Amino acid sequence: MSYCLNPTCPNPKNREGTKFCIACGSKLLLKERYRGIKPIGQGGFGKTFLAVDEDKPSKPPCVIKQFFPQAQGTNTVQKAAELFTLEAVRLDELGKHPQVPELLAYFCQDSQQYLVQEFIDGQNLLQELASRGGFNEAQIRALLDDLLPLLQFVHQHHVIHRDIKPENIIRRRGLKSSVVGGATQVRGQLVLVDFGASKAATGTSLGKTGTAIGSFGYVSPEQSIGRAVFASDIYSLGITCIHLLTHRHPCDLFDVREGVWIWRNFLSHPISDQLGRIIDKMIAGAINRRYQSAAEVSKDLHVQTTPPTPLRQQKPVTPLRQRKPVTPIKPTVPSKPAVGGLNKRIAQELEELKSEIMGNPTTKSTHQTLGSKVAGSSSLPKTKTKLDRELEEIQSEFIGSSNPQQNPGSG
Repeated sequence: MSYCLNPTCPNPKNREGTKFCIACGSKLLLKERYRGIKPIGQGGFGKTFLAVDEDKPSKPPCVIKQFFPQAQGTNTVQKAAELFTLEAVRLDELGKHPQVPELLAYFCQDSQQYLVQEFIDGQNLLQELASRGGFNEAQIRALLDDLLPLLQFVHQHHVIHRDIKPENIIRRRGLKSSVVGGATQVRGQLVLVDFGASKAATGTSLGKTGTAIGSFGYVSPEQSIGRAVFASDIYSLGITCIHLLTHRHPCDLFDVREGVWIWRNFLSHPISDQLGRIIDKMIAGAINRRYQSAAEVSKDLHVQTTPPTPLRQQKPVTPLRQRKPVTPIKPTVPSKPAVGGLNKRIAQELEELKSEIMGNPTTKSTHQTLGSKVAGSSSLPKTKTKLDRELEEIQSEFIGSSNPQQNPGSG
């Protein structure tokens, strides 16, 4: 089928192969090569059509954007025309990138402006959210891994997108899925579309106030007053994440009374504290508290949070039985032999020795025993007084002196 692109055509549908519209007579080929097939979108400033490139043998699909402002007011229409032209300029500046639709043509025909770009076959994330439900952490991480390098590329070309939201992110169809985070994850390259609101970021333009452009709910505070910066795109991407995580519009996720985000109260699936902190920093209201570049977000996203090493479970220690206090042992002092028995024996031997000397002999063995102790004396005393003294000395040597004041050696 061929579709007439004349905005005032009463019956735009035509049979395939027709060169002119049967209803209005308009040419059905733009620039003699692009044929409209069917409308796929419409906004306040134009329409979007699925088309084919008849100039190529494969007739690849493409997208035709037609500038057709329906808003009233000269200034509004003029601004819309500028934005339409800027989209072509931005796409041309970005060149060929697998995640940006390639600009195929930009021209005017029959007083209408047209932009032709690559067709991205797939669903946008708002459609995916409606069919699959709220995203989990693994899906959000995969989304950020896909889009952050792209956003860094766009910013390096001094372009601020200014309209990042789920509708403007398309996942290419036909890419195989895999299991991520315990759930089936459609893995595919995400494409950022609709650069019509994009802005060239130069050293002079970043500090100037311009037109407030963007989608309600996704626009950062500074962009809402016409002063978008690179961090404004970071903000919009963060808002996109909380929309996908909660399946709720961003306006429902902000407590206007307290002035705080409450998106954690509406999560479809639990997420880690690390990802929560990253998103909070992406959507911080103050620019100086927000990430300044996509590279900063990516760096924090891939910080490995090493869990603490679990302590080895120690075997319970059996308490020692309480011992009774040990009474210290006093050192043993060798005791003197029983003096009583020894005195009696010595006294007996002394008497026998005395009797022998004085003429009263006793047992020979006893005399020899005691005599051997008398220091080998060759001659025994003959008088009783001297004998008594020597016997006392012998007794003192064996059993000690009975008088401690007396010196045994005195004579």
